[in-house]
Amino acid sequence: MNTTNPRVRFAPSPTGMLHVGNARTALYNWLFARRAGGVFLLRIEDTDLERSEERYEAQLMEDLRWLGLDWDEGPADADSGEKGEFGPYRQSERLAIYAEHTERLLNEGKAYPCFCTPEELEAERKQAVAGHGPQVYSGRCRTLDQTTIDENLAAGKPFAVRLKIEDHPLRFHDLVRGPVEFAAETVSDPILVRSATGGAGGMSEGIPVYNYVVTVDDALMEITHVIRGDDHISNTPKQVAIYEAFGWPVPEFAHLSTILGADRERLSKRHGATSISTFREMGYLPEALVNYLALLGWGAEDGKTETFTLEELTQAFSLERVTPSPAIFDFDKLNWLNRHYLKQAEPERLATLSWGYFSAQMAGADPAAVHTWFLQLLALFVPAVDHLDQLPATSAPVFGFDAEAARANEENAAVLAADSARTVLSELANRVRAHQGRVAPEAFKEWMNEIKAATGVKGKELFHPVRIAITGAHSGREFDKLLPLIEDGAALGINIPSVRQRIERFVGV
Repeated sequence: MNTTNPRVRFAPSPTGMLHVGNARTALYNWLFARRAGGVFLLRIEDTDLERSEERYEAQLMEDLRWLGLDWDEGPADADSGEKGEFGPYRQSERLAIYAEHTERLLNEGKAYPCFCTPEELEAERKQAVAGHGPQVYSGRCRTLDQTTIDENLAAGKPFAVRLKIEDHPLRFHDLVRGPVEFAAETVSDPILVRSATGGAGGMSEGIPVYNYVVTVDDALMEITHVIRGDDHISNTPKQVAIYEAFGWPVPEFAHLSTILGADRERLSKRHGATSISTFREMGYLPEALVNYLALLGWGAEDGKTETFTLEELTQAFSLERVTPSPAIFDFDKLNWLNRHYLKQAEPERLATLSWGYFSAQMAGADPAAVHTWFLQLLALFVPAVDHLDQLPATSAPVFGFDAEAARANEENAAVLAADSARTVLSELANRVRAHQGRVAPEAFKEWMNEIKAATGVKGKELFHPVRIAITGAHSGREFDKLLPLIEDGAALGINIPSVRQRIERFVGV
């Protein structure tokens, strides 16, 4: 395998959000280029004008940058101008290039106009199905004489441009799967351009198809390695035939395995989040997602290491260790990795990333005034979440609770039904009545020692009913850290009931 100065590309269509399969493809291309000191190129395949949207293009570029995948060549966007000498890097801006190359193939007799109507092609297909034969084009227009062709063009009859497939096997080398071969008759004469017309006004350019434009672009942009999903394997022999028709060198291919859900069906929205922007909105860290995507079909040489920085992945990655077996997307594994990176993240970074999730709870609060308190909140609750958007629900007891709902909870009700619980809460109510002002953590600790001595109740029988009265649940984060957080938050003017207010509401002081 020639890895000297490789040129690879990531070529998404801006017809939807960047999903995990395409993101993994982008990552593998990026890692391959970076390790070999090559070029990573971004090309936008936007010839589907009806479905392509600028917002999707902008989002996919933002997602790539968020993942840390920069590109050496690519189109201009809001953040940078066009980079590279092989542009334009949007296919919609390259139509004249495709038309020029189509004319070349026609002039050289390597392509021909096909005037078959959709109805005729459908009849051929049905005949093939009935005869249990391959559903490929018969080649009926391949032998049309020039006079007939000229008459059809002059009459403005619509046509497609088809490539003449030579009668030999179409072979390519796949760096993941090894040598691959397709018989010529299984490929037939593929369409290069659809819906062209002739007539007195000249010949229209028509609509170039995917396999044609991607091959022309890859060749003219001097792509040496095409790394993409295995759903493109069936496209590859057609592309090889186009390379051969132009006399261009065929690149090396690497077809990556399909990503499946836990049910072993192709990963889709029904399995949960699949787009990179959704993972970002949920509070996954980019380093966790990159780390996990790398493991979907690739593994470390030692067979054990699972956590990698992007720099470490660059040094460790090789296509030789990419497996052709389908990869299973395991959300538990991704969550484990995200927890790992959340623990390593700087508190200030977590504060910046998390603040937006608390817009309801922190309404009206000055971020600067409550900054230290917010860091304490995160220090207590981040270890309890898989991703940051779980923080509001996990930390909800700090911001208050519904006393009636807490009493009605089945587990809470079982705790509160015990005679010892009623005794403990009665003693707690007595101390609240006799106390003026804020309940400092030191005072509360003294109360608990007094109640323990007075009632003989200890352990969970002592603390569970008190925890329910203050947080609405009999279990949760460390009580000695939770209470100061509640009191300090209330003192800062955040909309949080104080410890005193909670006890009063719950026990009816």
